[in-house]
Amino acid sequence: MSYQIALSALQAINNQLDNISQNIANTGTTGYKSSRTNFAAMYASSAPNGVRAASTTQTLDVGGGLLSTGRNLDVAISGKGYFMVKDSTGVTNYTRVGVFDVDKQGNLVDHMGRQVQGYGLTPGSTALGNLGTIKVPTGQIPAQASTKVDFVGNLSADWTVPANAFDPKDSSSYNSSTVSVVYDSLGRQHTITQYFVKTASNEVTVHYQNENNAVGSSTLQFTAAGQLDAAASTVNPVNLAPTGANALSVAFNYAGTTQFAGDTATTANAADGYASGTMVNVLIGKDGSVNAQYSNGMVQSVGMIALASFPSESGLVAVDGTSWQASNKSGAALLGTPGTGQLGELESQQLERSNVEVASELVDLMSAQRNYQANTKVISTQNDIMQSLMQVL
Repeated sequence: MSYQIALSALQAINNQLDNISQNIANTGTTGYKSSRTNFAAMYASSAPNGVRAASTTQTLDVGGGLLSTGRNLDVAISGKGYFMVKDSTGVTNYTRVGVFDVDKQGNLVDHMGRQVQGYGLTPGSTALGNLGTIKVPTGQIPAQASTKVDFVGNLSADWTVPANAFDPKDSSSYNSSTVSVVYDSLGRQHTITQYFVKTASNEVTVHYQNENNAVGSSTLQFTAAGQLDAAASTVNPVNLAPTGANALSVAFNYAGTTQFAGDTATTANAADGYASGTMVNVLIGKDGSVNAQYSNGMVQSVGMIALASFPSESGLVAVDGTSWQASNKSGAALLGTPGTGQLGELESQQLERSNVEVASELVDLMSAQRNYQANTKVISTQNDIMQSLMQVL
């Protein structure tokens, strides 16, 4: 009986040593969760019959520290949740390792080539689409023609009415000027120069020129308090006819423009629209938004990474040290986006370290070694007793 009890202990301790070795070996594995061997006593007909390794528990609820990588597509979950990834067979796995990339088909994938799951987004909309593989457009985005220019500034109340009639070639015939850049339907840039001419005590006329061609004018009226009187002002659109492109009509918005004494200043002069551009980078936000950055400076959100949590996290079945699958014990995945409910936010350019505590593992290793030696001693002693008995007989 002593042989069997000691042998069962050796087998159980071997299992424990395997777990400890696996933990120590994966100290540097990002997203790895340490495991622990749980022992249970064995009985036969109510009599002690040894020990066995009853189960293995992974510390899924203990997070690792964050490792800064400087890589845009490395992300860590700061809090609860798992990334959802689908392998080539369509099986969904759950992981904390956020080493992502974009494959040649434009799919967002992890370091094992599994497709990252999330919600689609239509550029310009915040409504979440269906859950599925996140696609990143790899081609060019088309140009968008300008429709408006937002201008905000202070047109000095100290200006005087010019003596000469307006002439863009005569700087004494206007008080100030500024250039706005707009885009046509082909993405080509066009300049519209605004010439500001004081025409009365609280009135400024704006003359628009495009490549030395007059393209209209507007009249701005100001109140005695120096604020723009939008109701009394007449702001006309600027119409251009670019060669080979659609006709261009640009509305100028002067809301917020003032007429105070002192310096003339421009605080905003921005047109919408942009040239075409190719994708140069992919960025991931704290909220899980996947943003494509283009050579023309535009950034478009093309998807939202989904995170999963579980009613019973300990019920997840380990596929390897960093991936799990749902089971009846874990319950079905509860899906959401980062930062909502109990789900953590994402930390860009970071990875989650292994949660293995090396010092603790070494202590367990020494303890397992002593237990192993003690049980081998039991077997050795039992063998000596049996040899002595055989000699007596």
